[in-house]
Amino acid sequence: MTTADLFSLEAPDVQANPNRQLEISFYGERWMRLPVRTHVLSDQDDLSAAVRRYAAPRFQPGDTLFLSEKAVAVTQGRALPEDQVRIGLTARILWRFVSKVPYGIGLRRPSSMQCAVNECGAARIWLAAIVGGITRLFGRRGDFYRIAGPQAAMIDAASTSPLQPHCVIMGPKDPDLVAARLEREFGVGVAIVDVNDVGGSWVVGASEKVDRKQVEACLRDNPLGQGTECTPMGILRRVE
Repeated sequence: MTTADLFSLEAPDVQANPNRQLEISFYGERWMRLPVRTHVLSDQDDLSAAVRRYAAPRFQPGDTLFLSEKAVAVTQGRALPEDQVRIGLTARILWRFVSKVPYGIGLRRPSSMQCAVNECGAARIWLAAIVGGITRLFGRRGDFYRIAGPQAAMIDAASTSPLQPHCVIMGPKDPDLVAARLEREFGVGVAIVDVNDVGGSWVVGASEKVDRKQVEACLRDNPLGQGTECTPMGILRRVE
């Protein structure tokens, strides 16, 4: 009997998302990633209630709950309809200078750039753009987001999320505090993660029980999926 078979006995309805595996190895240890299916979350949902309904019945001692940063942000009301974003002069100028990247639009759209201005302030965005533009001439990349900050980096442009295609989704507010609150409530480690299909995996917020590097390594293939899987949370469990 395989590890996946044993895990399925604990949760008979568990299955990997398309093109993903339930199990991964990390430094000689085996880990299972249980994707948890939910309804489509919105700003009308309470995050704790969603965890209690869908994930908590599966928890075992030593588990880590991981949540998509988009799902957390959406429940915080941070998915903004694009037609409600008022575009200012800074955004109209700067969005054109954002480099194209293979993993998404990011701030290369007036509405998402405007959300970055709203989050970080126009002065900081201009400083990031000027410094980033200068250092890029010398082959250095990434200074824009290093100066603008993580909230600018986590903004997803409209049309990039299949579940909220008409919304700009900003990063979650106070992700470390959210993770700590959920850990107190449910007794498991909690990580809020930003993962994608091109090999990116970042823990943007975590509670005290979480080894951030370990979680990032175990989620590097994005077991939650990138489309309409409706698995915005999952459980990470070490296989003894």
